[in-house]
Amino acid sequence: MSDSQKFPVAIHALAYLAHKGAFAAKDAISSQELAASMPTNPVVVRRVTAMLGKAGLVGSRAGAGGGAWLTRAPDTIQLDAVLLAVDGCTKLGVPPKGVDGCPVGEKIPDAVRRAIAAADEAATARLSAISVADLLKD
Repeated sequence: MSDSQKFPVAIHALAYLAHKGAFAAKDAISSQELAASMPTNPVVVRRVTAMLGKAGLVGSRAGAGGGAWLTRAPDTIQLDAVLLAVDGCTKLGVPPKGVDGCPVGEKIPDAVRRAIAAADEAATARLSAISVADLLKD
């Protein structure tokens, strides 16, 4: 699965679990059901929910009757935490290599690095203001 898919899949899974009221192991939603709602492959869902589990956002159990559930209330799960849980970033690219002796080439790597960092900070700040519960309000 590409890195660009992890964040949207994670958000979708968390919102679906909240919508279905999966707040305990007895309410677990299978990876099949989660995958069908996206649509994607259950293996993709299991990989993402495993990452969310390591971050303490979901609980899960394997096997028949297995599935995932939220371990926190949807209004306490901010999207910046979800992005971090799936090792996501804004993917704006990598600064170019510099060229010694060129007035632009010598300075552009640092300038681009600063611009990418500023955009990443802005995205993180915005995502920190949005919870899974907010996504379900619409």
